[in-house]
Amino acid sequence: MLCAVEAHHAGLLGARTRLLPRAKLRPLAVTRRELGRLSLPEGLELAEPEPDMPRPGRHTTWVVGDAFSGKVQLAWITAFPRRVVIVDDGLATIRLLELLSGRVGAPLLRARATAGPLRTVLGVAAGLRLRLAARSGKLSIFTALPVPDALARAVRDTGAELVTHEFAWLRSQPLRRPRPEERTVVLGTSLVRNGLIHRDRYFTWLAGLGSDGPVAYFPHRREDPQDLARVREQPGITVYDGGVPAEMTLRGLAAEQRVLSLPSTAVTSLRVLLGARGVAVETVEVPDEWWTAQAAPSLRSHLSMFAHHDTGVSS
Repeated sequence: MLCAVEAHHAGLLGARTRLLPRAKLRPLAVTRRELGRLSLPEGLELAEPEPDMPRPGRHTTWVVGDAFSGKVQLAWITAFPRRVVIVDDGLATIRLLELLSGRVGAPLLRARATAGPLRTVLGVAAGLRLRLAARSGKLSIFTALPVPDALARAVRDTGAELVTHEFAWLRSQPLRRPRPEERTVVLGTSLVRNGLIHRDRYFTWLAGLGSDGPVAYFPHRREDPQDLARVREQPGITVYDGGVPAEMTLRGLAAEQRVLSLPSTAVTSLRVLLGARGVAVETVEVPDEWWTAQAAPSLRSHLSMFAHHDTGVSS
């Protein structure tokens, strides 16, 4: 949602954009509320949430984040929008770029998805339609992520437009939220809930941080409620209300503060937003013994691109 606003501000979407959040999703609801407190770019309408995804018209530019959604892919191959713009959806954006520029006929499926025959066929059809849009000059990808040079060239060779940004609109907005008082800020992770790292290793690390001094913990939107309850029990750790993107919540941190995070796309965004303020944003290097058997080498490789300026951890 935030990147869609940035894409409109950058002039990528045309004079008028209608931003439609899905209903009954708390992270989207709180992000919409936060956006409503800021000065939105001219021509951007922040619509009321709707339960169903509308079909794009033939003469519209359709902006989506989740390119691996079955509903989105079905619309691609049946609705024929004039142009498609894909905005950041976390690490999935990099996988999409790899699939788009890779083997023709590879299905557009999530990295760890187990798909049946029909879902695979849909993924193949969506991939072919997206390549056709790229060759026709009707596909743009808008991202703040560090796309490797070789991958960026391969994507552009398909005909797709690859546009990078540095949150120009958000950086121009006044600060509305008070910053946390704790010197150390930890971003929550979805790696535990997704079964990719061992829960006990993660909590041992958190306990060590809390024993060293006060810690502000900002949950990931997909963290398990039981895990968050356990985080709240850790001495020295204060859990803040989650849901709003970290880019919006933490952009007012002071130079004496620091952000710690396991590998995450939010690290890249926060470095862009906080670098000029002198705030250290550090990616925690995940020890080998933390990873579970579900963490494939390809996933670890993807996450490593966000591990610059690492900080080691004790397991």
